[in-house]
Amino acid sequence: MLLSEQDQFLSYNGEVLVFQLSKPKHAEEADDKTMNLCVRRMAFNRDTKLFVQKSSGVFSMHASDSKIEMICCSCTTDSRTGIILPCILMKKKKRNNVKYFVLLLHSSNQFEQSFYFKLDYELKEDIRLFTGPSVLWRQANKLFYISSNTCVVQSAPVQLSSVVWTGEIVDEGTAVLGIRTACLPETEDADGFSVSDRAIWGSEFFGYAIETQKMLAGTCFMPHAYSRVVSSVYICRSERWKKQLRISLVAITHKNQLIWFQNGVPKGVCELPYAKPCSVKPAVTSSNDLLFVVYFASGNSCVVQRRDSLQVASKWPKVKCILVDDFIGSGSEQLLLLFKDDSNTDVLSTFKITDLGEVNYASSINYKHDVPAAEGLQENGLLTVRALETRLQAGWTSVRELQQHLGLQKRVILESCRALIDLVEERTHVLPNAKQEGLVSLWDDVENPPHSLSKETALVSEVPEHFTEELWQRVVGDSLVVGVKLTESFYLSLSEVSLSLVMDQDFSSISPIIKCQSKIIKLNKAFSALAISSSQIEPPPKKMKLDLHSKNYLRKEFPKRSSSIHLDGARTLTAVTSLSPLLAFHRVCCVVLLHARKQNHQNDSLQQSKKIAVVCGKILLSLEDISNGRYSVKMLRDNSYCTGSVEDILAVLAVSVRFSFQIVSSDFTLTPVSSWLLGEMECTPFKECQGNIFCHKAGNVHGTIFNWTLKNPFEGVLTIFCRNLTILFQCLHSLTRVLPPSCCVKLLRSGSKAVLTEQLALALEKEMLTLKNSLFLGETKAENSLTWGNESGKKINNSPLASLLDTEEGVQQFRKKFQNEQEENVQSMNQTMNGALYQKTALNIAEAQLSSDMIVWRLS
Repeated sequence: MLLSEQDQFLSYNGEVLVFQLSKPKHAEEADDKTMNLCVRRMAFNRDTKLFVQKSSGVFSMHASDSKIEMICCSCTTDSRTGIILPCILMKKKKRNNVKYFVLLLHSSNQFEQSFYFKLDYELKEDIRLFTGPSVLWRQANKLFYISSNTCVVQSAPVQLSSVVWTGEIVDEGTAVLGIRTACLPETEDADGFSVSDRAIWGSEFFGYAIETQKMLAGTCFMPHAYSRVVSSVYICRSERWKKQLRISLVAITHKNQLIWFQNGVPKGVCELPYAKPCSVKPAVTSSNDLLFVVYFASGNSCVVQRRDSLQVASKWPKVKCILVDDFIGSGSEQLLLLFKDDSNTDVLSTFKITDLGEVNYASSINYKHDVPAAEGLQENGLLTVRALETRLQAGWTSVRELQQHLGLQKRVILESCRALIDLVEERTHVLPNAKQEGLVSLWDDVENPPHSLSKETALVSEVPEHFTEELWQRVVGDSLVVGVKLTESFYLSLSEVSLSLVMDQDFSSISPIIKCQSKIIKLNKAFSALAISSSQIEPPPKKMKLDLHSKNYLRKEFPKRSSSIHLDGARTLTAVTSLSPLLAFHRVCCVVLLHARKQNHQNDSLQQSKKIAVVCGKILLSLEDISNGRYSVKMLRDNSYCTGSVEDILAVLAVSVRFSFQIVSSDFTLTPVSSWLLGEMECTPFKECQGNIFCHKAGNVHGTIFNWTLKNPFEGVLTIFCRNLTILFQCLHSLTRVLPPSCCVKLLRSGSKAVLTEQLALALEKEMLTLKNSLFLGETKAENSLTWGNESGKKINNSPLASLLDTEEGVQQFRKKFQNEQEENVQSMNQTMNGALYQKTALNIAEAQLSSDMIVWRLS
């Protein structure tokens, strides 16, 4: 196949595509109106060191009286599939009518006509193909483009003298970098240098994003002073840094220079060996060298290498074209130079493949005495294996360092848990030497325990000996419930009370802290109501907070803490944890710890609190006891009553979720609710608290506790304690079938409206007193440090104001008194507060406001 002047070359996936226009062979002598666009896929054969044809394809076009030409070809992205395909722009001219159409070449060598458009003029200046496929060109200093998505010629609202680059920019899509006459603003802006630069040179760079139709500042590419000399640009990298566009590019100039720009600042320059450079493209070789291939109008070319500085690495005369791709399949790019040779017109007859390193193939070299192909492949394979081994070794080193870090982290956590156990059991804990673990100690390594440890131990001794009345445990389903009943006098002095479980065994691979959930449950003397404080129901957060309990790892999280509600009577605290993971150890002994703040009332009526952690006792859990039902909940019927013990009731409540519903009926009384509970739900009241009833109905609802309170015959509150939402929905579905149609059922977030209103009043009163105490505290400090008006030693005569103003001495005395009062007021306003006191005051105010906000949320 012979070459012609209109032949186009394109590299695609390591192959060379040769596009040629020709007439069919069988109709060369006839007056045939058909024109064929032929493509040949040529691949380099490393055995023969020549390009051989792999496949070919043909696209036939009806020429008639038209003249068909190939304008340009490029590899562009098909927007329908995201696949990069070869794209060819064709021209079909007939008299004054010019038709352009775009073809896509698929892997099967089938051509697809993407779209076409007609113009009354010919495209001659700055024609580019880009993603879509789309076509861009310049005509009469205006920018036009058309895409396969719209098939309509569109005009950009810009005037330009040349297009120097078209491509993709991060976050902007397809963009055009061009040069235009400077558009100077009427007033000087913040970028004064840019304005002066444009005024001097009369032209400027500008960027235009086609998809977003947005203008980009030209100074992020390069200074406007280069707009008079730059002919072509290639953008190597674009990125966003703190909302600023950062760009690295190379530009060739009419002064025969190649300049490297970084973020709009020139970083290097190189003198080119030939005149009139036309285009520049990059190549990355096997040694990770970045090369810039420059093609000149004279047909010459050169390669500029970028290492410490820009320098010409090689140059070649009489080059037809230069392609960049991985032609030999080595994993890196090489340069394919096609030379002009009048003596031989065969396709790819005179060429050179090189990466300016080890790869060097040329059609004019005799390879008879060269290394055999198998040995060359073996050598390349050996180099590849060595590179992979180096990367594998580096990866293994990183994994080993990560494993060492995780092991050290686990040992630190376990040592912290042992220190916690020794602290609450009043044992001296000796910290290991930080140097042995390869750590830097945050304290001085001394033999004696730290002062803070002895201080905390002394705090534990302040706890009375008999502060617990009972310690018990129950098994409810797959949950273990541990309960501690505190004495009334001890509990009234505590706040922020919670329980946690710590495994007594010394496990070296797991943390002894068991994840559990704390609840505070109170049954009053009449057993007519239940009050539960739980961390399950809380208002939505006002601010985002870190979720430290998102991972459900057993014994690797500290127990959740919950705030308490101050009610009269004895208190029972419960801790609920998952049972099945504990049974994996067959026999487990756990220490029950009480965490709280101990309140002390001072003379200034402000509460001082200290954190305490005391041991309530130990529980023993074995698989044999659970199999025998030793800790099971027993709820039996006895003469229409449920005989469950108080501990059984508390255990069921601890694993249940509370929901309260207000039921209002405007037309009928609510007697069906009691009938439904005692009849269909098969409920029986507890013997000691008949207001709360236990469901004995078979199925999922068994074990649900109800509390039905009537305010009047037409309004009542139904409280349901169930294990999950599925049971709740089953109960409500059954209830709605017996209620009158006019009934209104409303979910109450916590308790009745009257109780919450009273609690809100108390909370607001407490918040007001807390604010008052904090203000009085600062005022008291000011009174102690200042001498106030009539209380000072410099007393002023208390004569009437009119008599003071009658004489000059009286006026001076009044003026002095007034000035003293002004100074004292200023000094009182500028009083400072101790950091610890301010922290404590702010904490008290925040706690009071949080309590009132919680009740307001429940009332809403």
